Amino acid sequence: MSSSELIKELFLSFNNKDTDAFMQTAREYIEREKRKKHNIVAKELEKALFSSNTSNSFSERRFKSPIPRDSEKGFPLLEIQHYEECFDSLVLKDETKEQLEQIVREFKDADILATYNLSYKKKVLFCGKPGTGKTFSAKIISSALNIPLVYIRFDAIISSYLGETATNLRKVFDFIENGTWIVLFDEFDIIGKNRDDYHEHGEIKRVVNNFLQMLDNFKGDSILLAATNHQNILDPAIWRRFDDVIYYDLPNAKTRQSLFENNICSLKRDKDIKLENVSKLTEGLSPADIKMITEEAMKLSIIKSQNSLSMKNIEDAVAKFIRREKVKSNKLEV
Repeated sequence: MSSSELIKELFLSFNNKDTDAFMQTAREYIEREKRKKHNIVAKELEKALFSSNTSNSFSERRFKSPIPRDSEKGFPLLEIQHYEECFDSLVLKDETKEQLEQIVREFKDADILATYNLSYKKKVLFCGKPGTGKTFSAKIISSALNIPLVYIRFDAIISSYLGETATNLRKVFDFIENGTWIVLFDEFDIIGKNRDDYHEHGEIKRVVNNFLQMLDNFKGDSILLAATNHQNILDPAIWRRFDDVIYYDLPNAKTRQSLFENNICSLKRDKDIKLENVSKLTEGLSPADIKMITEEAMKLSIIKSQNSLSMKNIEDAVAKFIRREKVKSNKLEV
């Protein structure tokens, strides 16, 4: 069918209110543009076609492949999520943020890179301390490119049946190769463990081997993101499979101050609050920790019917958080 015929079919299906026919014809037109190597046009058409409806049921109909499920219990192996997050809401060190921005720019300029026989970064490893922004970064990339985030559910992928885990992984890769997605393998160390670890049995080693092969053979248009808090236990062969590695360090004093500024912007604060001093109180804490502290401080202010957030609210919230951490690490003195 020619381009003009496809456009005619689009108009007819729209007038007839035939959603299924419209979606099918639109997909055919987009695939035709891809075959012509009009990748930017194809991506823009995909964004326009799929951005207005964000329900999960719609996402499952987006491509012919249904969401894959575990054969053992029937649980879905992944979730399709949609986000509208602003890049400015991501408070990280400048170097880290620039790496994320480059991922987005390379994807948008994929056609230009291709003319130089270069490819955008398709596989990126996020590693570092818990709560430092790895998962949120995946949401930001998804929002910036207006592409749904596919969250891989390892709780469903890891099966008690011998060989079923590798089968589940194959189902996931078959699915993501049929579209354009931002794919997040969170807690990636679960299936990326070092094969030389004598604590691990043969099944895990086979899973790691299979996963490495799937990464090598992946030919889709998606961006694969893997996140781990335990990069030290990853198999050495994992590292060279990724086009880039982004390390998330704990925030420095300047970044912690910005995090407080962003998190308490919805509430009026007393003039005596010096955020640089607040930043010093939270040295060694992650962005997730600081968010928890600011939320607790605001709650204290609100439930006490105060007109504004006070320095004491913040100090009390910090003290409460530190006590919580001592309880967690069994270091609380009785």
